[in-house]
Amino acid sequence: MLEVKRCAENPLLSPEMVKPSREDFKVEGVFNCGVARYEDEVILLCRVAESVRGAGEGEVLVPVVEKNQEKDEITVVHINKAEHPELDFTDSRTINKMTKQGKKTVYLTSLSHLRVARSKDGVHFTIEDAPFVCPSSEEESWGMEDPRITQIGYTYYINYTSVTENGASTSLISTKDFKLYERHGIIFAPENKDVTIFPEKIGGMYMAFNRPVPGGIGNPEMWLAESPDLIHWGRQKHFCGISHGGGWDNGRIGGGAVPFQTEKGWVKIYHAADRNNRYCLGAFLLDENDPSMVLAKTGEPILEPVAAYETDGFFGNVVFTCGCLVENGIVSLYYGAADDKICRADFSVNDLLAEMKAL
Repeated sequence: MLEVKRCAENPLLSPEMVKPSREDFKVEGVFNCGVARYEDEVILLCRVAESVRGAGEGEVLVPVVEKNQEKDEITVVHINKAEHPELDFTDSRTINKMTKQGKKTVYLTSLSHLRVARSKDGVHFTIEDAPFVCPSSEEESWGMEDPRITQIGYTYYINYTSVTENGASTSLISTKDFKLYERHGIIFAPENKDVTIFPEKIGGMYMAFNRPVPGGIGNPEMWLAESPDLIHWGRQKHFCGISHGGGWDNGRIGGGAVPFQTEKGWVKIYHAADRNNRYCLGAFLLDENDPSMVLAKTGEPILEPVAAYETDGFFGNVVFTCGCLVENGIVSLYYGAADDKICRADFSVNDLLAEMKAL
C-alpha cells in the first residue's frame, strides 16, 4: 500500500487568503496550480476563481471579458432565474441549457485568472495580490483554468485551459522569471484540455498528453500528440480510455501532473472521475523512449477525496493535480481540493513504482 502523507498544514491556500482582483469580486476558489522551482523558491501558479458580489434574490451575476474600444474589460451579465426557466442552475460552476444535442453550458458562474504564490519551504506560501495573467477577450473571455508548468532549459512553458463561448481550448504562454510573460496563442482547439507537456524531446519531438472531448462518438479520454516547436501539434494517438465497469475511472480521464523521469521510465500522474464526478488520482509508468507504451500502472487511486477539505467545498469530492516537484526521491504533489483550496501530499518515488502493476 502506497504511503501518502498529507501535509499537516493543509490546506496551504484557501479563498480567504486571497485578495480579490476587484472590490466587487469574491474569491470562490484558489486551486489546480502549476508547480515549478525558480531559484530558491517553490512557485505555484494558481487558478483563482472569482464571482461577482451583490446578486439580488433570484438573480445570478456572471462575469465575462469583452473588448471595449480595443481594451479588454470585465462585463457583468445579470440573469433573473424566474425569467429563464429553460436554464439549469443546479451546478454551482455552470449555467446550463438542455438542447437537442444534450446539455450545453451557456455561462460559467465565475471568472478565473492565474496568480503566483511563492514559498521558501514548499509549505508556507505568500500569494501575490494581483494576477500574473488576466484573461483576454479573444482567447479567455470566460476565464483561464488549470495551468501546468513545464520547464525546458531556462524557460517555463505554461499551458492552460482557455475558455470562451466557443469552447474550452488550450493556450500557451512562457516566462523566464514569473514576472514577465509571452503569449503563444491557442495550441489545441476546442474542446481539448488537460494538456501536459513532457520536459524534454523524445525521439526528436516534443510530446504532450491532451484530452479531446468528442461530441458524438467516443468519450473524454487521453491522447498523445507530437510537435517540433511546442506550437504545432499533430500525429495524435489515442493513449488511454475510461473503464467500463463500476470503477473510479469510468466517467472521464485526463492528464494531471507534468510527467517526470525515473530510472524505470516516465511517471505520469493522472486524474479520473467516476460517473458521480468523484475525482481521484492514479499513475502510469511509461517507456522512456516511447511514452505511448504503458509498462505498469496503479490499480487503485493513489489519492482520493477523504479529508474534510477534499470532500467539502465549492465542488466536493475532488482531488485534482496540475503539478508536482520531485526532489531527493520524494514526490511533492500539489493538488486542488474540492475546487477551492490548494493542498500538498508527499510520497516516495520508489514506493510509487512498487505500487504499480506491470501490464
